[in-house]
Amino acid sequence: MSSNKEIMMELIRQEETLQFTEFSNETALQLGLLMVGKAKERNLPIAIDITKNGQKLFYYAFEGTSADNEYWIAGKARVVNRFGRSSYYVGLSMRERGTKFETGWPIGSDGYAPYSGSFPIVIKNVGNVGTITVSGLIDAEESDHNFVIDSIKEFILK
Repeated sequence: MSSNKEIMMELIRQEETLQFTEFSNETALQLGLLMVGKAKERNLPIAIDITKNGQKLFYYAFEGTSADNEYWIAGKARVVNRFGRSSYYVGLSMRERGTKFETGWPIGSDGYAPYSGSFPIVIKNVGNVGTITVSGLIDAEESDHNFVIDSIKEFILK
């Protein structure tokens, strides 16, 4: 089992390497459809959200999800938009330092979900422009994150 610091280093590597050359509405649609296909093959009860510059470009919720998944998606994405890193990284970083939003940041915890599942959309030579977020996988802490990462890798490599 890797330590939190080792996992965090891998998460930073992912953010540095899993970048897009462009990210249009069509990119969001094609990536979203790829993610839906992967989830359908595995019969995963997830909700998928792709948002760029505050505009929701893709959203799909499988049977077995609920409005709670939208709450989690919004909270995870809010973390990425606030800190510029994956929600999984921010959560591990806070646990590693022993801090919480209430005690360690000049913001309250309301609406923030520093858990696995939201990853920044990074355009090379531009920076963060949005989020790709999944909610619903509960078998392991990193499951939502890994689903997003595997999907981005597959999309970029095709």
